[in-house]
Amino acid sequence: MNTKTSNKTTLQEKAGVSTPDTTSQQAISNLKKKRQEQPSIADLLKEIIAGNTAALSRGITLIESHNAAHKTKSNTLIQMCLEHRKPSIRIGITGVPGVGKSTFIEALGTYLTGLDKKVAVLAVDPTSSLSKGSILGDKTRMETLVKNPNAFIRPSAAGDALGGVARHTREAITLCETAGYDVILIETVGVGQSETLVHSMVDFFLLLKLSGAGDELQGIKRGIIEMADAIIINKTDGDNLTAAKLAKMDFKRALHLYPTKASKWTPKVVLCSALENKGIDAAWDLITDYINHTNNDGYFTKKRQEQNAFWLLQTIEDQLKDRFFQDETIAKELKTQMALIADNKRSPFAVAEYLLNLHKTGV
Repeated sequence: MNTKTSNKTTLQEKAGVSTPDTTSQQAISNLKKKRQEQPSIADLLKEIIAGNTAALSRGITLIESHNAAHKTKSNTLIQMCLEHRKPSIRIGITGVPGVGKSTFIEALGTYLTGLDKKVAVLAVDPTSSLSKGSILGDKTRMETLVKNPNAFIRPSAAGDALGGVARHTREAITLCETAGYDVILIETVGVGQSETLVHSMVDFFLLLKLSGAGDELQGIKRGIIEMADAIIINKTDGDNLTAAKLAKMDFKRALHLYPTKASKWTPKVVLCSALENKGIDAAWDLITDYINHTNNDGYFTKKRQEQNAFWLLQTIEDQLKDRFFQDETIAKELKTQMALIADNKRSPFAVAEYLLNLHKTGV
């Protein structure tokens, strides 16, 4: 029986007839080949506009690439996206680790999709300075939202970028707006007072706080709180409710110490329990009040114009840095100069000036 079966299979193969196994293998091979194929920028843009999330992910991967050829393509893609972007509300969400950012974002995102809005989440994870790796586990945390057809979640590594966001988050926002997302939520790394760069790319800056964790003292410090358009005290459930109410009063008093914002908006403090889905609607109402307020007096548009100017200068700075370290002459000389610094024969400041002058003459 086995011999006949074997002979039959051989005859089928000789005749060019595919068996179930070979058909499956061929399908897998075709799928891998299709994934490896690089679509043209025009085709990629077309798919992004159509709302294809796979194309959107591919587009973000392209702009995050360090490959020089990919950089040229990504610049072309961003330029082509500009005329296709749809109006959106950009919301930055930050807070110390453990404050419940992912839980809050999932609750808010689910609430917004229930209002027939398309929601994109750009989550930034910290990168290890030792292993250079990132967990990128936000999709695992937001297991309900990730299944929602009107939601898109993209985790990215912060890399060596400071300020709580990834280096190409700004470009990722442009792609999401081209894909037609109404609300873009940007979750920062969440390391405390340094979470400031996200403020330069969003319309509304939301700070999550905890009660009973010493955070009330932060209310009298300048920095990230001064930039916040609203403070949400999260995890106000169970035994935390009383402490949360006290924290709310402390933060409200502290906010009065700051000068009036350019937007003429007075930051509010709201209680919320993302776990129990309480206060989410109040948080969204607060955000829409702010958007309406800034739209009415023209500040919304003015702020975005100022942000574009900021990102022009930031991009120039980033590209100058890249070109400097990619210079072969600099890379070679840097090793030599580092050895001189280690032997205390030259100061870091003198070496920096020397290398910059070397790069300048090389250009």
